[in-house]
Amino acid sequence: THTKMATIPLGFNIDSPRWDQSTFMGRLKHFLNITDPRTVLVPEEELDRAKALVEGCRAGVVPPGSSQEQLLYAKKLYDSAFHPDSGEKMNFIGRMSFQVPGGMAITGCMLQFYRTVPAVVFWQWVNQSFNAFVNYTNRNAASPITLRQIGVAYVTATGAALATAVGLNLYTKRAPPLLARWVPFAAVAAANCVNIPMMRQQEIINGITVTDENNNELGHSRRAAVKGIAQVVLSRITMAAPGMIILPIIMERLEKFTFMQRIWVLHGPLQVLLCGGFLLFMVPAACALFPQRCSLSLADLELELRDSIVAKHGDKVPYVYFNKGL
Repeated sequence: THTKMATIPLGFNIDSPRWDQSTFMGRLKHFLNITDPRTVLVPEEELDRAKALVEGCRAGVVPPGSSQEQLLYAKKLYDSAFHPDSGEKMNFIGRMSFQVPGGMAITGCMLQFYRTVPAVVFWQWVNQSFNAFVNYTNRNAASPITLRQIGVAYVTATGAALATAVGLNLYTKRAPPLLARWVPFAAVAAANCVNIPMMRQQEIINGITVTDENNNELGHSRRAAVKGIAQVVLSRITMAAPGMIILPIIMERLEKFTFMQRIWVLHGPLQVLLCGGFLLFMVPAACALFPQRCSLSLADLELELRDSIVAKHGDKVPYVYFNKGL
């Protein structure tokens, strides 16, 4: 086997981030890399090969002639398609790299078909089904969730979205037209505040694994879970905001032109394309708002966990770390 395998370039660690993850720009470059929608088109066999290459590299053996570029591309594919906690292949729809094509189609339709209650109900339901997939796929995998809990989370989030959308839709009938166009965003924001905490309730109930800076497990913290989930909710709302707030203003202006009134059939496809433009930048930017490896100071932990860490490690652990999910 030694003749078939080559050693890795000196000092190369496939798991160390290529860009500084303590800065926003470093995280933005990282997420631009792994949320690249082109990775959605990569065949399953190539993803499996990328995983084998990454795991081989971690074990210290790679096929001869492997360049650093090939290893980095394999890591990009691995990060885009496999869960950071479990290493399992994520379902196609739930991957962050599918957020742009999936999100642009659904958001474009929500913004286009906002005038009638049946259309609002249908597209909010489609959006919440998509969100449920994404939230389940990107949860902290160390916290198992039952099918019943998934069902409850899905129903409550869809209910929150529909109540907000239909309620505001009826309320804005007498309001300026632009306000009615902003209803889908209000519904999406409200649903995110319900869907993500519900889908990840096990983490809030039982806590998530926290480690020291060298990844040694220290225990489980509910406060860490709350911080991680709150950051994810904020990121998701930020992801949707520019497209769903600015695009209605653009469409409101465009629709006053005669040529736009003639091509009303193309308004939907145009909104979908423009949503894609916003999401191409906003998906990585929103993911980059907070570090993926989140930290919490010892003073902010639950008293019993803090005491057990201090008893074992003294003052050597000022901060604990955990994966906040996406």
